[in-house]
Amino acid sequence: MEKLIVVDACMHEGSRTRKIMEPIVARLAKRYSVEKIVLEADSYPVVGKRILEERSSGYVPQEIVETAKKVADADRLVIAAPFWDMSYPSALKVFFENMSLFNITFANNGKEFTGLCKCKKVLYITTRGMDIKTGEALEQATPYIRALSRLWGLGELLVVAEENMDYSTPEQIELKIRDGIEKGLKIAENF
Repeated sequence: MEKLIVVDACMHEGSRTRKIMEPIVARLAKRYSVEKIVLEADSYPVVGKRILEERSSGYVPQEIVETAKKVADADRLVIAAPFWDMSYPSALKVFFENMSLFNITFANNGKEFTGLCKCKKVLYITTRGMDIKTGEALEQATPYIRALSRLWGLGELLVVAEENMDYSTPEQIELKIRDGIEKGLKIAENF
């Protein structure tokens, strides 16, 4: 059975993004072996001077290496993260930085990089409080994930996004959540 990694960066209980993600992942679990990585604010260390020095000397904690290998070996990737500060929660960026390991998720021959991940498709699920659409200049999450996909060799990026959640009635929010689920289930048919 092919492998699906789900990166859940939904920080709040009752997350609207998670409400969209869960039924989609449940559908995908019929075809994929699913492993979920749930991020909290302090799940991974910030990649700073100490970690960079350790990496330069050849040391990376074994649990980071093992998780990066799982990401690199995944056939599909689902990322669920709400829209925060024009992008996504910093815990997700820190996760990406920890997983970006030379000779695991990418390689570099001194002139160009090569992605080492076998993932063919990435599904990014998000909800935005404001009325900002995917691809607008104010939305910086999708461009970053697309760039990371190039670095790691992740394949096609698909996006399910519901906007203007903070300025909608509870009834409208529920309709948007259902709409996001429907969009995601349709993507799941060929994911």
